[in-house]
Amino acid sequence: GVTKLTDLPAWKQDKARSDRYLRQLKRICGEFLIGEASPEEDAVRNTDLIVLRLDAVRVACRVRAHHYLRQYGNEFTIRSERPHGTKTELAKIIEGWGDYILYGFGNEEETDLAAWVLGDLRVFRLWFQSECVKLPAGQLPGVPQQNVDGSSNFRAFRIDSLPPSFVVARRRP
Repeated sequence: GVTKLTDLPAWKQDKARSDRYLRQLKRICGEFLIGEASPEEDAVRNTDLIVLRLDAVRVACRVRAHHYLRQYGNEFTIRSERPHGTKTELAKIIEGWGDYILYGFGNEEETDLAAWVLGDLRVFRLWFQSECVKLPAGQLPGVPQQNVDGSSNFRAFRIDSLPPSFVVARRRP
């Protein structure tokens, strides 16, 4: 029979939910991470489009259900704890992994993105580290939250609390 999302382990559910939007996620990345070449590049080097970096560009993609948009549309969340000590997205980001985060909310039909933000994780890392210095020992920036199913904990970050340079591009509802 057909496998339902609820029959999958939590991380596979998260990935399957996000994978529904891969076409839109790739379109957004292409639109904002590929630029037009300068006239000199075009004339001298036969170049019309330029990828902003030559090495791998790593983009973390997360998509939340539409019903969260109204209340949490100015936030993004990053998983900060998993059962059994599995390394989380926050740990990987702090270690230096990931160049961008593309965080969105699906539309009501779950066929497209109703809103999204493309954020620069280098800016996030610097902000996160500077906030850690200001907080009492052991506390982390962001608002701690727990998934209702108990599968993980995460931290919520308000987009307007980060430096403006964090936002590479954004589509509001």
